[in-house]
Amino acid sequence: MSLIHKIALTCIDTVGDVHARNLLEHFGSAEAVFSASQPQLMEVPGIGKIISGEIVRSNALKLAEIQLKFIEKRDVQVLFYTDEAYPYRLRNCFDAPVLLYYSGNADLNHHRIISVVGTRKATAYGRQLCKQLCEVLSGYDVLIVSGLAYGIDVAAHQESVYHNIPTVGVLAHGLDRIYPPLHLPVAQKMVLNGGLLTEFPSNTRPEKENFPRRNRIIAGMSDATVVVEATAKGGALITADIADSYNRDVYAFPGRTNDVSSEGCNFLIRTNRAGLIRNAKDLLYSLGWDEIGEQGNPEKLRMLPDLPVEEQQIVEILRHSATGIDELSGRLRMSQSQLAMHLLNLEMQGILISLPGKVYQLN
Repeated sequence: MSLIHKIALTCIDTVGDVHARNLLEHFGSAEAVFSASQPQLMEVPGIGKIISGEIVRSNALKLAEIQLKFIEKRDVQVLFYTDEAYPYRLRNCFDAPVLLYYSGNADLNHHRIISVVGTRKATAYGRQLCKQLCEVLSGYDVLIVSGLAYGIDVAAHQESVYHNIPTVGVLAHGLDRIYPPLHLPVAQKMVLNGGLLTEFPSNTRPEKENFPRRNRIIAGMSDATVVVEATAKGGALITADIADSYNRDVYAFPGRTNDVSSEGCNFLIRTNRAGLIRNAKDLLYSLGWDEIGEQGNPEKLRMLPDLPVEEQQIVEILRHSATGIDELSGRLRMSQSQLAMHLLNLEMQGILISLPGKVYQLN
């Protein structure tokens, strides 16, 4: 599938991610979409006269040529949603971006990914929580994701860089700029051990409406979202709500009852939208990541009964570490409903056990 056609498909304003997937599934490729007539396009569910007309008459291919030049000049990776390097956790979300632009070296399918979000007006308490969180997580081979914004976001990135934790910043604009500009130094360090990721092409400014879209990537590419400090309204609560809608775990640090900066966290905990955590150890326990060393009993594993191929593959993955259902589904390329049956069979045989947060480990 031609890269220029893939990019061009995302350059048409009225063709969002859901419509783009429908078009690709119907026609089989981005090239075929642009070769189709308007009546053929209108056969696709959701593609009416207006959208089909814009596809036929658009200058999307010319816009895509501009992006190709930028990509080549800046050595930017383009990740299409069918690519192996595309974040598989995000791919499972119904409104995932069809295409991402990425500058960095971190594996976006790292086996442990945490999103850390919070208020732009971080207090000393919030920054200290970020510091303590990263100090502990540095020993557990994780990737930390945030939005490179003021406050908690940049504190999480800075602490990750300091503790040599790979960290990825998800941007609400193109890769031709850094917003806010004050964060350019940390962004440059992140590209060396982590990266910068966006769905927006170059020349896209950090407009207000881009930030909620950015937040769904932060929530969707992670195993869990941690809200460190948040006011009653703001992007952190939006990200938490999106993560919950994706059936991902959400955790929050509590704050004082009269503290405005913790009002959002306290609300999430009080309404059972987030699990309460006091420290990194609580988070690790809740995710089933606090086990160190080889999982399972080696003698017992050698005496396993004959298992179906799919269940042998599950056991092989779990030999190395406890693993969440999203990661298992992505690595095995198996639907979660089908995977759940195999997991139940293994659990009934006493081969694995289920941990909080839909995480599994060998018994």
